[in-house]
Amino acid sequence: MSLPDAIIPCAQIVEKGDPLRFRTVMAAPVAARAILFPLYAFNIEVSRAPWVTQEAMIAEMRLQWWRDALEEIAEGKPVRKHEVTTPLADILSPVQAKRLDESVAARRWDIYRDAFEDQAHMDAYIDQTAGHLMWTACDVLGARPEAEKSVRDLAFAAGTAGFLRAVPELADAGRLPLLDGTDNGVAALAGRAADRLARPRVARSVQPALWPAIGAAVTLKQAARDPGSVAEARLDPGVTPFRLARTALLGRLVL
Repeated sequence: MSLPDAIIPCAQIVEKGDPLRFRTVMAAPVAARAILFPLYAFNIEVSRAPWVTQEAMIAEMRLQWWRDALEEIAEGKPVRKHEVTTPLADILSPVQAKRLDESVAARRWDIYRDAFEDQAHMDAYIDQTAGHLMWTACDVLGARPEAEKSVRDLAFAAGTAGFLRAVPELADAGRLPLLDGTDNGVAALAGRAADRLARPRVARSVQPALWPAIGAAVTLKQAARDPGSVAEARLDPGVTPFRLARTALLGRLVL
């Protein structure tokens, strides 16, 4: 069984823009791929919107374009033509579309050079980006509502791990990614995230939505033990062929 033609452009976007996440989807059943590829392609398009221009107004307009598309999906209107919006409209409910709209709004932080206001602001950013994405993926695949908290905890840990891996690039771009960039501050951030690592109890058919968190425990442990590895871009990459193969073989997440 192959992917529907409408999904192939989404798969190509993910393969190019997020090769590690692409591997997790390709290890999933085809039915799950047809859901995950549009979601992850959407995430790539939105996450890179603030970075394709130096003009804040243009970046704001790019994000607003996606918010308008999600509003069309939420209201059941014809959605604007795009290789991602069309398959996305086929899988999202109004509630899910509104949730993803919050994730787009959170990306406004990426446009500007201001630091997070406080830890609560940073936590909200990670939850509204990584958390909304992972929970929506699980939700569309049929997860039960009671799994949301544990899924969001896992997404927070994985999102923090990914954010720490991105710190050097963010710093090079003139951003202020960390509230406390000292060794103690980095170790504390990694430790807080590691405390929220979870293995959500979801059906086997939902498991692939959790697989982007593969290796998060290793990344966070390294950052806590060796904080200098964050600024020096030496953090473990997370998803590796071995960890992914083991996860796919067992049918459950290997952190």
